[in-house]
Amino acid sequence: MSSDGTLVVDRLSVRFAVDKSWLGRLRGRTSELTAVDDVSFTVDRGRSLGIVGESGCGKSTLARALVGLVDPSAGDIHYGSTRLRARRTRPQKRLIQMVFQDPGSSLNPSMTARGVLSELLRVHRMVPGADVDERCEELFDLVELPSRFLDVRPRNMSGGQRQRIGIARALALEPEVLIADESVAALDVSVQASVLNLLTDLRRRLGLTLLFVSHDLAVIRHVSDEVMVMYLGGMVERGPAAQLFDDPQHPYTKALLASAPRLKRDLGEEPAIVGEPASALDIPPGCRFAARCPVSFDRCHSERPGLIEHSGGKAACWLVEEPAIIVGTGE
Repeated sequence: MSSDGTLVVDRLSVRFAVDKSWLGRLRGRTSELTAVDDVSFTVDRGRSLGIVGESGCGKSTLARALVGLVDPSAGDIHYGSTRLRARRTRPQKRLIQMVFQDPGSSLNPSMTARGVLSELLRVHRMVPGADVDERCEELFDLVELPSRFLDVRPRNMSGGQRQRIGIARALALEPEVLIADESVAALDVSVQASVLNLLTDLRRRLGLTLLFVSHDLAVIRHVSDEVMVMYLGGMVERGPAAQLFDDPQHPYTKALLASAPRLKRDLGEEPAIVGEPASALDIPPGCRFAARCPVSFDRCHSERPGLIEHSGGKAACWLVEEPAIIVGTGE
């Protein structure tokens, strides 16, 4: 286990080789898709970090790299004094566990809930063989499921019940970091609330570090101490949740918040975000968001901003450094 329980991600990148055309494949030429690009952050033990962004921004790939399902192309992941390499030892694999979006496809349909949990407990030797059934009941109690469901197959349960089994499966290995990847996206709103409350309660009771990946801003605000906003594989803003939602600094964060569903919109109101993201096969040289940004200027298109500190957070935007600039003129 770790010494101080801090999760440290240092300049992490994930790239995938992509065949561009049949002729390119024939000639041995491939291009690279950059899913995660030079991302760094830390999360202290017991804290909750929300990771938000549009579909395709790299947040799920980042989550899979952290849990060891995807090999990073560059950068390091540390938990305390332990460096988590691509090939992890069994104890290292247990440190970070994930709750997936669709428990129906991530749980073996031919096994009962008891079978799913028992297999993990035995393979990883979490408890003596004679105590496996008792531990299964304890895990069900943790996720607030009646023990009678232990001998039911997940396909015969509701979506919320299946997701609680997914959480129990992750907790069976006694992780210190729990990653929830869109784990309530497929659930009804009322069920979403109960699962979110359960995750928040488990974080406090077990001292877990929680990384919550979602495109839903309301969900992120509910569960997060801090929020990290991703766009086109990179981090564009990070800060305390209350501050980021009340006073966002990056134009993309402002656009995301403006895009949230509202009961009433003004007639003729322009859409919050215009256009489509650039291709991850060809990330532009300047700010990733410049082509869609309503307040971009010349520097944004030629020079990529790093994360610039402001009161309480960081944002990758030149306007944080130069707030008095005459926007749009390049002066």
